[in-house]
Amino acid sequence: MTRRTFALSSIAVCTAPVWAQSPALVFAAASLKGVLDEVSQAVTPLRVSYGGSGALARQIIAGAPADLFLSANPVWMDAVENALPIPARRDLLGNDLVLVGASGAPSVALDGWQPGGGLAMGFTRSVPAGQYGKAAFEALGIWDAVRPHVVEVESVSAALALVARGAVPFGVVYATDALAEPRVDVLARFSPSWHSEIRYPLALLHEPSRPVFDALTGSAAKSIFRDAGFTLL
Repeated sequence: MTRRTFALSSIAVCTAPVWAQSPALVFAAASLKGVLDEVSQAVTPLRVSYGGSGALARQIIAGAPADLFLSANPVWMDAVENALPIPARRDLLGNDLVLVGASGAPSVALDGWQPGGGLAMGFTRSVPAGQYGKAAFEALGIWDAVRPHVVEVESVSAALALVARGAVPFGVVYATDALAEPRVDVLARFSPSWHSEIRYPLALLHEPSRPVFDALTGSAAKSIFRDAGFTLL
């Protein structure tokens, strides 16, 4: 290799964009962990950072290097869009909210319900599942009775884990979470009329990752989301 050829090849390597060398980084709601891991294996490679949608949104606004954001609540997506330019956004998925307990526990009638122990929920001020749950309990008129029993945690997956381990008898999670965890059963289902619609918007944050955005909204990924129990919007 001549010196000139070596120099040209070195320039090409140094100027190659990072996004072309590694999978896109997706900041995603914790409730998407299992299904996005499957999408990453079957449809398009992804690097995924999971967490509560509120915490992820604040990190993105502060400059975290995410390529895409998949939130469990449009309010947090709106916060990102108000702070940063977003090349593309689409409502991708829907879900349902449920009350879970240990496998084999009896069902619960939510009207007038009072927990007989701890109730795990995502932070009611920042985690979408916690926000939806609080709104539902308020709509039922039982939030004041429920609130003293609430154990607030950083994500819906953390709430699910507490119930699965037997640390608390009840938890408010998404239907897809309950479906994926054999150690819990659904004890009651929240009516969608008791809280705002559960929507997962997807945003493209950097234009070079548009092929990944297209893959996540394509038929192959949608089939995986549907099989995991999500509603397609």
